[in-house]
Amino acid sequence: MLREILDVLQDDPSSHKRWFHDEFFDLFVRQTTGGDLAAFELCYGIQADEKALVWGRGYGYFHDGDTSAGDFIGARLASGDPLIADPIIERFERAAGGLPEALRLELEAHLCEFALQNAEGSARRTRFRRAGWQQPGEEPKQDRSRNP
Repeated sequence: MLREILDVLQDDPSSHKRWFHDEFFDLFVRQTTGGDLAAFELCYGIQADEKALVWGRGYGYFHDGDTSAGDFIGARLASGDPLIADPIIERFERAAGGLPEALRLELEAHLCEFALQNAEGSARRTRFRRAGWQQPGEEPKQDRSRNP
C-alpha cells in the first residue's frame, strides 16, 4: 500500500509536492494550490530495474528506463485486453487504495491513457535517473504517514 512520506521539500509556492512510497512504487506528484494534478512521476520496479512514467500538464508523457525486456506499463496488453490485464497497472491499482480518491482516479486514468496510446514504450534513456529531491535516503525513524 502506498504511504505518504511527509516533510517533502517545497520549492514552488504555486504548487505542492507529495511523495508516496511502497516496496515497488515511488509516486511523486505536484498539485496546484487548488489541488489539481499538475505533474506526476510514477517510478516502478524500484530496487531492480527501475523505470518511470512521467506526465506533466502541457508536456504529456515520457517513459524513462530500459524497455527492452517488455516489462513496462502497457507492454503486455494485447488488442481487446482489459487494462487490468497489464501487471503494472493492476499492481498500482492494488497499491493505490490508500491515496486520496480524486488523486487515485486521476492517476489511474493517466496510466490507462498511456498504456493505450504508447504500448510500444519508447524511452529517451535506458537508465532511470531521479531528481535530487527524489533520492532515497535513510529510512524514516518513525512512520509518520497519513495513511493508517
